[in-house]
Amino acid sequence: MRQKTGIIEKSLLFASLLMVGGCISVKAPDKPIEINLNVNVRQEVVVHLQKDAGDFIQNNPELFPQ
Repeated sequence: MRQKTGIIEKSLLFASLLMVGGCISVKAPDKPIEINLNVNVRQEVVVHLQKDAGDFIQNNPELFPQ
């Protein structure tokens, strides 16, 4: 008896999914998609600053004694 109930439940679920499937529509957005790339710009600035600071320390050892 339990197996028949499971089959009926699965059949009802499948039928309801088929009915709902017709209601879904895919539409392109009105506005263009915006991708924010500020993270990459910040990382590039940090890398340049680290390189410049390393060059400055290396070229001026008297300012930064160890």
